[in-house]
Amino acid sequence: MIPLGILAASGAGAAANVAGYFAGGRNSSNSEVATVDKFAFPSDSRSTLGTGLSDARGYAAGMSNAEVAGYMAGGRDSSVATVDKFAFPSDSRTTLGTGLSSARANLTGMSNVGVAGYAAGGGSATVDKFAFPADSRTTLATGLSSAIDYPAGVSNHQVAGYIGGGRYTDRIDKFVFPSDSKSTLTATLSNAVRLHAGFYNSGVAGYFAGGNTSSSTSITTVDKLSFSAETVSTLGTGLSSSRWQVSGMSNSGEAGYVGGGYTAVTTVDKFAFPSDTRSTLGTGLSSARYAMAGFQNGL
Repeated sequence: MIPLGILAASGAGAAANVAGYFAGGRNSSNSEVATVDKFAFPSDSRSTLGTGLSDARGYAAGMSNAEVAGYMAGGRDSSVATVDKFAFPSDSRTTLGTGLSSARANLTGMSNVGVAGYAAGGGSATVDKFAFPADSRTTLATGLSSAIDYPAGVSNHQVAGYIGGGRYTDRIDKFVFPSDSKSTLTATLSNAVRLHAGFYNSGVAGYFAGGNTSSSTSITTVDKLSFSAETVSTLGTGLSSSRWQVSGMSNSGEAGYVGGGYTAVTTVDKFAFPSDTRSTLGTGLSSARYAMAGFQNGL
């Protein structure tokens, strides 16, 4: 059952918005970590979960089912099919008996709250779907337009999910909920980019932030995808510094967040909705990291 607060929300923020999480990644020694940091909404105060990932890894996909659980799928040190589940509100961790359809890293996630989470890409065109609440896995008959790694995902709950960019493309693929039919938008990102972050304001817009371009240049750019018009614009104010291997999480109706980045920083930038003004949190990550996965308890 989808909580009534979520059904009532159409991009205007729901009472269910509780916290965002940055999970795993690599530290300044280029070693994978199992750390999961939690940022409570609306104060943005940070705590670190007593139980982290089941194994240290980065470059994974984050998925969310508000008021129920958050998920981290796949990833590496060596590529794995593991999917860890963090139950809300206790944040207790289990590992799904059925993981990804194949061991993959360098992938991204998108979510349809109350219905399913998706893990896409990872050097392939594969999109795996985990149906809530059973967490049973299927693989979409129609995947991404091509095999890609390092893309970013954004979600417009009960409407569609979008997978944008990857090595090295500016393409945005759209998956309509609940049919999961795929199309490719006419609009593209402003750069062919990889290792960027996705966050979103459900019902309003998705954002693709930072990353590394085909010329191996790290950027501050934040592109905004209007869900209604499916057009892309670029924010006048981007990230506080040029970063790639960044991660995103969302508090729909309130703000989106971009955390970490190479060469391992603690920075968390916050973009307030609807103005898209940027600030940087006074308290960042618990340790300098990059290549994390983000998920949230909320839309």
